[in-house]
Amino acid sequence: MLLVDVLQVVLIYTYYYYIWCILFSSMKCPFCQFNDSEVLESRVSEDGNSIRRRRECPKCKKRFTTQEKVKDSVLWVIKKDGRRELFDKEKVKRGIVRALEKRPVSMATIDGIVGDIESEMLREEKEEIPTTVIGKAVLKKLKKVDKVAWLRFASVYFEFENLDDFEKIIYEKQKSKK
Repeated sequence: MLLVDVLQVVLIYTYYYYIWCILFSSMKCPFCQFNDSEVLESRVSEDGNSIRRRRECPKCKKRFTTQEKVKDSVLWVIKKDGRRELFDKEKVKRGIVRALEKRPVSMATIDGIVGDIESEMLREEKEEIPTTVIGKAVLKKLKKVDKVAWLRFASVYFEFENLDDFEKIIYEKQKSKK
């Protein structure tokens, strides 16, 4: 899915979410603690990341302003040793760039691969993703782009220790083609 498509989906989702909030959500009045308020005006912030709402309490008639922001998805990576760290697409990009070193592949293609992998991980709708899932996604993308880069990445991913490991995986791939 292209970044433009993802942004369109996010904008549509955000629009419907805000409509739902206006129609069905309630906000406690900070003055009298009444459990409801009316939205008088809603505006998207300049950066487009939040909505400012002007509200009025039907009980005490005082007005107040709220800021609403959509919660960002946080993706944790579970390392082989059990440690957790935040998903870092730049780290994924460095691994891919390393595998594609001196190969005829543009940075735009690399950025596309990284974006696709990040989107794929977010679509999993899990907060924690094992490194094996990310590694397999990278291998799948690299296989379509450059076989040499795929083999380089596989050698690190599968922890090759000698020439026999390379020969074995090349033999398996050739056998699976037939």
